[in-house]
Amino acid sequence: KSIDSEHQLFREIKGWEIETKIERSVYNRRKRKLFPYIEKSRIKMAEKFNEFENYFVIDSMPLEVCKMARSSRSKICKEAD
Repeated sequence: KSIDSEHQLFREIKGWEIETKIERSVYNRRKRKLFPYIEKSRIKMAEKFNEFENYFVIDSMPLEVCKMARSSRSKICKEAD
C-alpha cells in the first residue's frame, strides 16, 4: 500500500483483525531491523533505473506553511499598500 507513516499505518488498520496482533513498539523495532535490507533493495532498483535513464522526476508532497486560519495575522508575503 506504500504507507510510509507509522501513524497512517495504524490509522488504516484500525478496526481490522490485525490491529490487535501488532503493537507500535514491535512494529518500530522490526522496521529498524529491516532498514538495511530495504535500503539495499532501494539502491539496486535505483541502479537498474539509472542504467537506462538520463532524467528523473521527483514527486514530493506539498507542505502547508501557514494555516488559512492564521493567514490574516501573517506578516509574511503581504502586499504593500
